[in-house]
Amino acid sequence: QVQLVESGGGLVQPGGSLRLSCAASGRILSINHMDWYRQAPGKERELVASITSGGSTNYADSVKGRFTISRDNTKNTVYLQMNSLKPEDTAVYYCNAEMSTDWGYRGYWGQGTQVTVSS
Repeated sequence: QVQLVESGGGLVQPGGSLRLSCAASGRILSINHMDWYRQAPGKERELVASITSGGSTNYADSVKGRFTISRDNTKNTVYLQMNSLKPEDTAVYYCNAEMSTDWGYRGYWGQGTQVTVSS
């Protein structure tokens, strides 16, 4: 069984920082790009940041300069360092990974982790 498990969410004050982690486990042959999405109440899920297997990154305009995505290929783990957090960053954050496994190639989602930015 292949799964993604996120951790690191929580409650933080505006201007604070959090670091999210997402670890892939199971019978994984290779991982292509790994992404972080978020979904706020009443809004559609949106792409926050993406990183390829080679380390190239892309960010949503709303988080550029504040968030940093990285990955450790030896641990099949992707991270999202979030600095200068704002109340509008409040959402459930999900990781997504395009992976090749014993069952073929497709995208997998984590269960989500809540990030709340509030004073």
